[in-house]
Amino acid sequence: MANDAIRQYLTFSLCGECLALPSLLVSEVLDVPPVTFVPLAPGHLRGVVNLRGNAATVVDLSQKLELDAECHKPTCLIILERDYDGDTLAVAALADAVHEVVEVADADVAPPPDMGLPVPTRFVRGLAQVDGAFTILLDADRLFSLEELAAGGGE
Repeated sequence: MANDAIRQYLTFSLCGECLALPSLLVSEVLDVPPVTFVPLAPGHLRGVVNLRGNAATVVDLSQKLELDAECHKPTCLIILERDYDGDTLAVAALADAVHEVVEVADADVAPPPDMGLPVPTRFVRGLAQVDGAFTILLDADRLFSLEELAAGGGE
């Protein structure tokens, strides 16, 4: 049964919100290295970083998720491996802090409410209780799709 599945998520903080991404997509977490600016990129794309000789696109999730950038103090990059048209590429998401990997049963994931979330619901897979508080489980396939990365922040 699909409801019996237990998935692991990497939890992290962004502008005071507790969010999570599927841990299977995360290859590593790094301190924020120097970011090379890319002209004419959408505002949520901060630039690229050198990841062992390969360029990784840096996504400012606070802008993409329409969070208050005033409180955003990125200290780390969450490196995700994504498949784009048959090529596996690294994408780096800025986070204020990374916490832990947690296990969440599919049966314990509540659908996102129609209103009241601090982030656009189109990027939310669901909500889960972690340590007595709600954690927003992000839909990485949608959030890091080529269409979303190329689009302006806060469509």
